[in-house]
Amino acid sequence: MRHRLFLLLPILLAAASSAWGAIQRSPTGVNVSSQSATTVFITFAGLVNQTPVEATWCGEVVPAAPDLGFRCDPNTIYGRLPLRYDQSRLAGGLYTDIMTIPANVAMRAYQAAERGALSPFFYVRRFVSGSGGPDEYVFVTCRPSFGGAGTPLSLTDVALSFDIDRPVLSVQRGEVPPKLKAEIRYTGTGRLKGRWEVVFPQDEPPSDRDLLTEATLPPAERPLQRRYTELDRFDVFLAPTGRVTLPGPDPKRIPTAAEGLHQILLRIEASDDKEGDSSLAAIGAGVAVIHSGGVAGFPLPTLRYFVGIAPAALLPGASGGLVLLAPAHRSLLPAGELPVFRFARVGSAAGYRLVVRGAGGAVLLEAFLGSGTESYAAPPVLAERARDAVLSWTVEALGTDGQTLAASGAAELRFPAPPKVTP
Repeated sequence: MRHRLFLLLPILLAAASSAWGAIQRSPTGVNVSSQSATTVFITFAGLVNQTPVEATWCGEVVPAAPDLGFRCDPNTIYGRLPLRYDQSRLAGGLYTDIMTIPANVAMRAYQAAERGALSPFFYVRRFVSGSGGPDEYVFVTCRPSFGGAGTPLSLTDVALSFDIDRPVLSVQRGEVPPKLKAEIRYTGTGRLKGRWEVVFPQDEPPSDRDLLTEATLPPAERPLQRRYTELDRFDVFLAPTGRVTLPGPDPKRIPTAAEGLHQILLRIEASDDKEGDSSLAAIGAGVAVIHSGGVAGFPLPTLRYFVGIAPAALLPGASGGLVLLAPAHRSLLPAGELPVFRFARVGSAAGYRLVVRGAGGAVLLEAFLGSGTESYAAPPVLAERARDAVLSWTVEALGTDGQTLAASGAAELRFPAPPKVTP
């Protein structure tokens, strides 16, 4: 009897949920890894002046009355969707949700099943009415598996590196860089399609949305991602092993003619994935199928290299690849000019702290900058405080809690000595 209930429970709950509320979703249930993270593309339709709020995983759901649908039983909650993984978007009546199950939630569900709980667990989204109506709870059934075949093709970790251990590679003009690669962890199986691109120093840098895989974005937003100079393309089959090393483009194709900071991007295109694709016909929102192979709950990292003289980021004390671009290390500023400090953004930073120190390490200037900032023009008071002393400046990338994510090396600069006054 227990086994039959295990098989029928998702079907009964799905039917009941449809009867209680108007919001539909596709897929209604998916296989997920019981030992690691899994990311799934979910489409919700039928929203009428409703706003999505929190998302919760739990072992059991109960009627949400007087609200609509089924909510999590508070006694069986495994976790809530972390803000850093929330890549969802609401457009019109369609809501694209990127469900990234953290490894600790998957493990809690696995441990509960070992203690005798029903194996499936649930992902529940709450939608709040903007017109004073009841809240609506909509769930997706998560069926634990080993993360191989039968699981959505999702990327759970990506690391890019050159075949040389340096925070930021520095090469001379015309020099051929070393080989590069991408170490990828994933769930599911299928085709991994995409391309390698390069961002030149004069290009507009990519935003966090540009660095998401194509399958992580709503269909209308996918053509809007910024494109850069293509270096190479790839189309490989991923066996259900969970790990792959993807070789980079031929190093001879990596440009080194222009001086300055370059970035190598790994762009993953959406592929057909029957285990995770969304059917608009199933939710009454059209006839198309939204392909989601290659979905990921995070912006992909970039690989930086510098052509020319090594930047200050390669000086002692640098960590995390944060690059100082200007003024150059040991610069003597032109008379009458104030420095404009420039640095390369770190993708996951919530903000930056720029500090200029004078003789003996005294802080002459401190500025806290927003996450999208790449430069800061020094105020006139800095020259007054500095006089002709040798200054040093550093930048820290800060997380949402104020923790240091990356730090630059200390670059030096100096204002010219003030003219002598003849008595």
